[in-house]
Amino acid sequence: MARTRMTNADAAWLHMDRITNLMIINSVMWFDDPVDWDRLVRVYEERLVAPYPRFRQKVVERRGAIGRLLWEDDPDFDLEAHLIRTTLPAPGDRATLQRYVSEEMGIPLDLDRPLWRVHLIDGYEGGAAIYTRIHHAVADGIALMRLLLSLTDDAADVELFSSADPEHRSAPGLTDRARALVSGAVSASGQLVSEGKDVLSHPSRAADLVEAASGATRALGKLVLAPPDHRTVLKGIMGTHKHALWADPIALADVKAIGRANGATVNDVLCTAVAGALRTYLGKRDSLVDDVRAFVPFNLRSLDAPLPRDLGNQFGLVFLSLPVGLEDRGARLEEVKRRMSAIKSSPEGAVAYGILGVTGMSPVQIEKLIIDVFASKGSLVLTNVPGPAQPVYLAGTKVAGVLGWVPAAGGIGVGVSIFSYCGEVTVGVYADGRLVPDPEVLVEAFNDEVAVMVEEGASLTTSG
Repeated sequence: MARTRMTNADAAWLHMDRITNLMIINSVMWFDDPVDWDRLVRVYEERLVAPYPRFRQKVVERRGAIGRLLWEDDPDFDLEAHLIRTTLPAPGDRATLQRYVSEEMGIPLDLDRPLWRVHLIDGYEGGAAIYTRIHHAVADGIALMRLLLSLTDDAADVELFSSADPEHRSAPGLTDRARALVSGAVSASGQLVSEGKDVLSHPSRAADLVEAASGATRALGKLVLAPPDHRTVLKGIMGTHKHALWADPIALADVKAIGRANGATVNDVLCTAVAGALRTYLGKRDSLVDDVRAFVPFNLRSLDAPLPRDLGNQFGLVFLSLPVGLEDRGARLEEVKRRMSAIKSSPEGAVAYGILGVTGMSPVQIEKLIIDVFASKGSLVLTNVPGPAQPVYLAGTKVAGVLGWVPAAGGIGVGVSIFSYCGEVTVGVYADGRLVPDPEVLVEAFNDEVAVMVEEGASLTTSG
C-alpha cells in the first residue's frame, strides 16, 4: 500500500480546519444543457483519479513521529462515492443553486476518505451545474483551478482517453490551454526559492542575491510585524452557516477599455471596483475605515510545467490594502495601481510560503496561535483568476460559467472571487452568515461600481 509523507505546507492547511471555517476549496461550473452522467464519471476516472494519487488517498497519522501525517491509498476507494448526482429543487434558478452550495459549504469532508467530492446537479435553469469541494491540503486553489479546467476540452466531440492506455492513465500533463489558465510568468518573488542554485557557478550574482535577501528580510518584517487590520464588521466571531453567491457576468471588453483609458491593468480596475463595493457595504453598516487589507494568493509554480502528480501547496500570500476610504474613483484607481506595483516587485509571496512551511512543523496548538496572529492582519481573501478566452466543454457539454472560492484561515470569513471566462467576468462572494448576513449587497455594489466606471471611462481620473 503506497504511503507518502504530507508536506509541512499541506499539513498546515489540514490543521487549520475549524467547524466555523473549513479549509475547503469550493467551485461551481454551470451549463445551459444537461451533462452526460456516464461520460462525466469517465472524465473524472481518466483525468483526475488515475493520474493524481491524492484523489484516491486518505490521511493517516503516525503518532509520536516527525512528519506524522501521511497520504495512504484508500483500500476501500470507490469513485462513485465521491461523485454525487442530485436534482435541484424547483424553481431551479440561481438563487436555489446558491442556497444549495451555501448549505454544503458548512459540511466537513470525511477524513476517513479521500478529501474531495463532486456534485452533478441536474435541473439548473434547464441545464446543470457541477459543484466541486476539495480540501486545501490536497493542493492550492491556483493549482486546483488549473486542474479542474484541464478536465475540459476545446470541442464537444473530443474522444476521452482509453482506460487501457497506460500512457494516458499515468500522464498528469496539461494542454496548452490549461497551462495558460493563469496568465503571466512566475514573478521575481517566486524565483527567490530557487535562486541559490546558481550561486556557485555564477559568483558574480552574489550581489544580486544579497539584495534579494535584504528584500526578503524586509518582506518578513512586513508580514510578521504588520499590525492587525482595522476592526470592521468583516471580522469577528463566526458561525457555521455560509453564503455563496454570484452576480450576472460583465463584459471583459468593458473592463479592458477602462484600463486602457486610465493606464491600468484589468486587475487594477477589478480591485478598484472591489474597493468601491467594500466602501459601499461598510458605509451602510457604519463600519467604514480608510483601508481594508486583503490576502491575495500568489503563485509560486512555473506555469510552463505540468502540475506534479502529488499536487500540494506551492503559493504565498501578499497583502493588498484596498483604499476603501477614497471616495473619488480616479484617486482610488491610482492608489490601487501604486500599491499593486509595489507588490509585484516584492518577495512577500515566497516569504509567506516559507512561514506556512514552518507552521506545518509546529505543534497543533502553537500552529493555531500562529495562524490566528497571521490571519488578524487581513479581513478578506481576494482572488482574480483569468480563465480560458474561448468556450470549453466538460464531458461533451459546453461550460457556460465558472467560479471558485478559496478558504480563509483563522477568523477571516469573507472571500471575493473574480473569474474571467469566454469574454466575461463574474464576481462571487463567499461569506460567513454571522459576519456578513447580506452578501448580495456587496455583489450588487461591485456591479454598480463597474457600471459607473464604464460610463465614466477616460474621465475617471478626474471624476468625483
